[in-house]
Amino acid sequence: MSPSPVTVFLAAPRGFCAGVDRAIEIVETALAHYGAPVYVRHHIVHNVHVVADLEAKGAIFVEDLDDVPSGSPVVFSAHGIPPHVREDAQARGLDHIDATCPLVTKVHASARRHAAADQTIILIGHAGHQEVIGTMGQAPDQMVLVETVEDVMALELDDPDNVAYITQTTLSVDETREVIAAICEKFPNVRKPKGQDICYATQNRQDATKVLAEQSDLVLVVGSAHSSNSNRMVEVARTYGAASHLIDDANGIDPAWLEGVDTVGLTSGASAPDALVQGVIKWLKARPRGAVVELLDVVEEDMHFALPSKLRSLPVANR
Repeated sequence: MSPSPVTVFLAAPRGFCAGVDRAIEIVETALAHYGAPVYVRHHIVHNVHVVADLEAKGAIFVEDLDDVPSGSPVVFSAHGIPPHVREDAQARGLDHIDATCPLVTKVHASARRHAAADQTIILIGHAGHQEVIGTMGQAPDQMVLVETVEDVMALELDDPDNVAYITQTTLSVDETREVIAAICEKFPNVRKPKGQDICYATQNRQDATKVLAEQSDLVLVVGSAHSSNSNRMVEVARTYGAASHLIDDANGIDPAWLEGVDTVGLTSGASAPDALVQGVIKWLKARPRGAVVELLDVVEEDMHFALPSKLRSLPVANR
């Protein structure tokens, strides 16, 4: 008797968030208007497949504005930039377009507001992440970065009663809860964000991953290794009791992972195209046991961010 097919629980929501959708559309719109090449400072989003697709269409990704020819169009990535990058672009006469996620822009505005009030700003985030670099740049002389409770405990601030905190958007409520509690305990008068800085998509995808992990032997997360939110989803799945692996696409699956596995949870990070998820499903169905897919609908998303006013109704290039 043949073994029954593997059950694949497909998470919803998964994949592109509104900020990623917007950033990709910005680059594609810029290419349609200006023609190739359009330069992009840093990878527009953290996914190798998205970057490769846009490169094939004529985008050129650079890390330094010095690599952008004078007068050329340049797009700033969804992760946000320090102010000096925009100033450099203006000084060089570059036609710049900002694809910073609106949720990140909101955090930048909070940082500048706290800085104007002469408050020390505690940023909760991961050192070296592009979003953190951009946020730190909003008030570099007044901001300190913490990642852990231990970092908070080690802080010695000149005016502990004049402190505010903000967070990297691509963390989750679970990730920040203990650090925020430590900040509030050490600095009882700390100014808190007026709204939730945490990205809705990051939280929703992690919440869906928890449900997947509780129902699956194995959880596969489609996303790039340098995607912060994708890596966190793997950690969440493992915390909730499932074996879990991060894969770029179906080629990253080790068949040994499936030995003795009857249920597979499948999801993807906020910058992973759904075509890659469908490729994993196709791979699983082609296995000797086959696979059946069940949608696991956890949260409904309907968020959309408009393009920058500069790009709306632009004419298409003739060249």
